[in-house]
Amino acid sequence: MYTIAVTNQKGGVGKTTIAMQVAAALSRRHRVLLIDTDPQRSTQWWAGNVARPLPFDYAGPQQPSVLARLPLLKVEYDFVFVDTPGSLEETRTLELVLDAADYALVPMTPEPLAVEPTMRTIHRLIEPRHLRYAIVLNKVDPRIPDQRDTWTHRLDADWGYPRTAETLRLYKAHADAPILGELVTAMPDNRRTAGLIGEVTRLALEVSTHVAATSAGVW
Repeated sequence: MYTIAVTNQKGGVGKTTIAMQVAAALSRRHRVLLIDTDPQRSTQWWAGNVARPLPFDYAGPQQPSVLARLPLLKVEYDFVFVDTPGSLEETRTLELVLDAADYALVPMTPEPLAVEPTMRTIHRLIEPRHLRYAIVLNKVDPRIPDQRDTWTHRLDADWGYPRTAETLRLYKAHADAPILGELVTAMPDNRRTAGLIGEVTRLALEVSTHVAATSAGVW
């Protein structure tokens, strides 16, 4: 069982979207549990809008102490995703989640105001725990020339942070998914959703590979 914290102290970078959609994508082949430790309870609202049964098990809003009790459950999970708070006021909650995590997935948007909170999250909370992590560049606007290349170069060459090869573009379908109760496992595959489904599916495969390699000490 691998516990993946989806985390950044910057709000609005897409933690809930990535936690819900990547968990759904991995549920095609794995037993997945999603836990929400964010007081905003965005996953609970999204899950409540899903018309059919969720493709993964959902624990709903929980205190981070629940992570220590997971080994006592009779159900064995391959992956546990934890949606975390995106504010400085909930630092203690985030610390407890990271203490229990095997890996951290750090969503970041390509905007200057996201840089400092992301760096702070990594330097103050993730790296001191010697926790493997990767930034996932999220909400890349295809209408802005070279935005993806510019920001991946900054992450790679200027700052030297590990990142996922897959990036997620800015889709209206992502913004609509919570209120429509849509997950990649049940979305209609059409022009509106095809790009989103492909990117999330590839990201999920990449994350699962990273996590497995991390546990073997080779990533």
